[in-house]
Amino acid sequence: MSVVVGSVPSPTPPCAHTIRLLVADDQALVRGALATLLGLEKDIAVVAQVGTGREVVGAVRDQRANVALIDIDMPDMDGLAATAALTASGLACRSLIVTTFGRPGYLSRALEAGASGFLVKDTPPGDLAEAVRRVHAGLRVIDPALAQESVLLGPNPLTDRERAVLRLAARGADAREIAVALHLGQGTVRNYLSSAIAKTHARNRTEAARAAETNGWL
Repeated sequence: MSVVVGSVPSPTPPCAHTIRLLVADDQALVRGALATLLGLEKDIAVVAQVGTGREVVGAVRDQRANVALIDIDMPDMDGLAATAALTASGLACRSLIVTTFGRPGYLSRALEAGASGFLVKDTPPGDLAEAVRRVHAGLRVIDPALAQESVLLGPNPLTDRERAVLRLAARGADAREIAVALHLGQGTVRNYLSSAIAKTHARNRTEAARAAETNGWL
C-alpha cells in the first residue's frame, strides 16, 4: 500500500481535537500540494496520502482518519466507488470529494455513494479547509454553482446497463464487441443503445456517450 504517513510536518503534535485527514489523489503533485496546504492549518493533520481508490478504506482504518479528501479520477478504483466502499465500511470517517470534473451527474452520484461534500479543485485553500471542518462537524458542503446545475439537469436517466453499454461505445466498441464484453445478445445491446440515445436527446451512440460523459452520468 502506497500510504504516506506523517508526510506534512506539524509545528505541534496533533491534539485530541485535531481533524485527522486522508488525501486521495492519483497525481502526486496535486496530492502533495493539497496535503501541504491543509497541513498548515492548526486544527488539521494530514495522517495519510494514497494514490488509488482501492487504498482509501485500509488507510482510513490504519490511520484513524476522520475526513477523507477524495479525487474522482483515480486508477484501480475511482473516487466514487471508493466513497461508496468507505460508507459501507462503517468507519467513522466522512468523505469530501474534490475534483477537477465539476459535472452535475458526478455530484448526484457522489451523494448517493455517501459523500458529505463535493467541491472543485479551484476552490480557494481557505474555503477548502473550512469545508473539511464543516464535513467533520457533520454538515454537508456542496459547490453552489454545481448544485444549481444539478437541480436544472435532474437525476441521471440512464440505467446501469445503459451506462455500461455507453462506456464501451465511448471507447469505440461496436454492438458485437459490446455484446461479447457484457454477455448480452446484439439485439439487446442495440435496444440499450437506442434507449440511451433517446434519453440523452442525441442523434447517435457517439453523441449519447459524449453527452452522458459531459453530464457525469457515466
